[in-house]
Amino acid sequence: MSTALLPTEPGLAPASDLPAWLRLAHAKGLRPLALRSLLAEFRGPCEVLSESFVELTRVAGEIAANAVLAPPADIEGVSFDHYMNDVREWLAVPGNHILTLADADYPQALLTMPDPPPLLYAKGRLELLQSRAVAIVGSRHATPQGLEDARRFARALSDAGLAVASGLAVGIDAAAHRGALLGRSGTIAVVGTGLDLVYPSVNRDLAHEIARDGVILSEWPLGTPARSANFPQRNRLIAGLSSGVLIVEAAMRSGSLITARLANEMGRDIFAMPGSIHSPLSRGCHRLIKQGAKLVETPEEVLEEFGITRAASKAPKPVSASWASARLSATEDANRVLAAIGHSPVTLEILAHRTELDGAALQAALLQLELEGHICALPGGRFTAIERS
Repeated sequence: MSTALLPTEPGLAPASDLPAWLRLAHAKGLRPLALRSLLAEFRGPCEVLSESFVELTRVAGEIAANAVLAPPADIEGVSFDHYMNDVREWLAVPGNHILTLADADYPQALLTMPDPPPLLYAKGRLELLQSRAVAIVGSRHATPQGLEDARRFARALSDAGLAVASGLAVGIDAAAHRGALLGRSGTIAVVGTGLDLVYPSVNRDLAHEIARDGVILSEWPLGTPARSANFPQRNRLIAGLSSGVLIVEAAMRSGSLITARLANEMGRDIFAMPGSIHSPLSRGCHRLIKQGAKLVETPEEVLEEFGITRAASKAPKPVSASWASARLSATEDANRVLAAIGHSPVTLEILAHRTELDGAALQAALLQLELEGHICALPGGRFTAIERS
């Protein structure tokens, strides 16, 4: 638990008792909004647990009062005492944290929600949770072009100082996380399982990388497996953490549209990338655009909405000498790509054939050229050189 604790609203005392927070946060039938009211009234979790049924009912109603006064329930199949031991062992691992509403490290963006989770499990760089963030989400069955777009936009937004939030799913989510990790800010992965598990397992290496260089967040107890009912709740947190949500590819029944709807209800900006009228993965984005989402074709259009200029996005990322060596290689690749573009717009496939660079190296070179103003992206996944006077 964070050591620097500050109340988040008048009358709310600093967190001081982990068992009390865990008991209330995971009490069956106790809604976050009711718990927040009780904490504000009685000044802390221990005080809430010591109050009478009459007083609890007065503030939050009988259902909440019964939930507070019930004996500690099992959590994911283990007794509360056993779970407390598991939590203490988990917290002993460097980089693991539990954040409560009374912690200074609790994400301030979530406090604008009507019912923020009373307790969060976090793994990684807590300072990212206070960064201005943009969510990038989309289909699990993304096209190669969609994956490239998610990576490219995430890298550009991260280089501009925005954290990129997503849900650690395969497809667009994973591509967004990877792109953001290449930038100077980082990425926030919000998951629908306990933080001692990785789902889907194919993203295990990515999850470890995010835990090291970004942050992973969950409101679910340790040991919680993947359940379909948990993912809309995860989408709610992604929306709450972000100033805006970008949908890259989405079918009409995509969970990404749930994230967009929740974000819209919270007053966040919604962005959508257009695609082919013949592609099922474009229909969700086109529907959002018809409903008022901002159509975007370049990262700069998203940055402009947040008052960030291209110059800001060029600020260097504070990194090690080993990365500087890699950047020199990227510069050489960029010159190679610029020469291959020539005087006519070209696609990624043509550039890959002409330069013989792999996907990651080609994308890194294209992003560098775009940020430095040597090329620009065109609709349809094409790139063209910008003539210098």
